[in-house]
Amino acid sequence: MMNSAFRSVHLSASRLIINPNPFSSSILHFLPLCSSDAIHRPLRRQNPVIPLFSSPFSSSSSFNIPMAGTDNQIPPPPSSHLLEKQFESFRVQLEESAALREQIRAVVMEIESATRLIQANLLLVHQSRPIPEVIEKAKEKINDLKTFYGRLAEILRECPGQYYRYHGDWRSETQAVVSQLAFMHWLETGTLLVHTEAEEKLGLNSLEFGLETEDYLTGICFMSNDLPRYVVNRVTAGDYDCPRKVMNFLTDLHAAFRMLNLRNDFLRKKFDSMKYDLRRVEEVYYDVKIRGLISAGDQEIQGQT
Repeated sequence: MMNSAFRSVHLSASRLIINPNPFSSSILHFLPLCSSDAIHRPLRRQNPVIPLFSSPFSSSSSFNIPMAGTDNQIPPPPSSHLLEKQFESFRVQLEESAALREQIRAVVMEIESATRLIQANLLLVHQSRPIPEVIEKAKEKINDLKTFYGRLAEILRECPGQYYRYHGDWRSETQAVVSQLAFMHWLETGTLLVHTEAEEKLGLNSLEFGLETEDYLTGICFMSNDLPRYVVNRVTAGDYDCPRKVMNFLTDLHAAFRMLNLRNDFLRKKFDSMKYDLRRVEEVYYDVKIRGLISAGDQEIQGQT
């Protein structure tokens, strides 16, 4: 029976030699270890192999995980303290800036409300109301605007050097205010409200809290948008000389704006709209002149101007 077992092993080895399979050929390295004595020799129990790397959780391991609250806790790097200190200062700055903007926004809302009331009063001019009566009623809110801008100046005194940081919070409202003031001034005098006069009406000081040049120019462009409608309504009411006055005023104003080297921004777009306002007034004037509604005296004045 032992001979038959040895014979079967020998046949298996011969088959492995004949088989060209690389996997089978790799087994041939172990064949010399097999012999008939190995078959009869009982299997010995081998010693367990001790792994080179033991588990970090075993008791025999020398690697210990520091527990929270122990003396082995790794301190944070020094850079983390600097980072935390920096962002803490940022948090304080942002909170102070937000509180300041809330104060500014509260005053700006009052300026916006007063400007709407002035505009509502000036709209009565298009209904052929007496101009002195309309202007007198609109002027009542100018003192309120002066008070509101004084409050804005007081708020900005608390943060010197930060004027242009918060200027955008009242820019559009200031442009609307200049537009209404310039329209009232033109209705009274027929001339343009200059920059220094606008600052004086609002109680502004160029050294501390002044009226920006771009805000003034944009407000003047807004004012020109109201003149074509005013001309049409005045001609409808029988004032045929109004188109000539407005046309001369807008022509001079448009020529003055062309002296400026404006960038391709919001002010440039508003200046381009003034060209269309002037064209609409010119069309009304030509229509009145062709119909013969302008007297001979008015035509002589037009020729002299």
